[in-house]
Amino acid sequence: MVQRISILGCGWLGLPLGASLAQKGYEVKGSTTRPEKLEQIREQGIEPYLIQVTDKVEGPEKESFFDADLLVLNIPPGGRRNPEVEEEYPQQVKAVMEHIHSGAVEYLLFVSSSSVYWDENREVTEADELGPSTPSARALVVIERYLALLKHPQTTVLRMGGLVGGSRKAGRFLAGKRDVRNGEAPVNLVHLDDCIGVIEAVIEQSAWGQTFNVCADQHPTRAAFYTAQAKKQGFEPPTFRASDQLAYKIVSNEKLKKALGYTFRHPDPMEF
Repeated sequence: MVQRISILGCGWLGLPLGASLAQKGYEVKGSTTRPEKLEQIREQGIEPYLIQVTDKVEGPEKESFFDADLLVLNIPPGGRRNPEVEEEYPQQVKAVMEHIHSGAVEYLLFVSSSSVYWDENREVTEADELGPSTPSARALVVIERYLALLKHPQTTVLRMGGLVGGSRKAGRFLAGKRDVRNGEAPVNLVHLDDCIGVIEAVIEQSAWGQTFNVCADQHPTRAAFYTAQAKKQGFEPPTFRASDQLAYKIVSNEKLKKALGYTFRHPDPMEF
């Protein structure tokens, strides 16, 4: 039974997730790398910690932070902003895992991404071979495979689609851009509310040792979604070039819905 939860990374997802879990009665600890954010975390009913992860874990009370039943590992790879991501991100995660190896943590929830799949112009499921095409996605695959080799803690991996909602206003992502490619490709997106809802369902149902795609039911075209969001949020809509060479995937969420009995709160991105 999970009662004590530590969230490594209280950003876009981690902070509202921690607040929701705290409201449900869990004992929640949350980390940040920024001292000025500690009070904001505390205001959400989360016990705040200052934790820095490089090739080692540092923090004044790190032992207390990792004294938990469940660790939500929610530190993103960094992508294009970090040219060394393929080397540095696996070092970060492995440092965390080595730190908790002999500790109290029994369960791990790793936030991954649907970017680990090939763009093969078809539907993909959790059983498909992985084919990451970006440095950050390749780093995620390295970690997924590493975690799969560990006997402890019991790990569930969530491969999330494009993250939307909260402070992430999709209308500004492509606002004002011209001749954007791949406009007719379907999108794979998930709303913040469902990111939180799925994580809570995993915890409540003890769905450990699993890998789930976390993506909305519907897959509108890139052009339709980003044009609608730009108009809805008051941004200049992008324009898209005509192309008959599409590169896409349609990420299936069927395994998640069947295993957890989960119904998406926001099944259609056009209504985000």
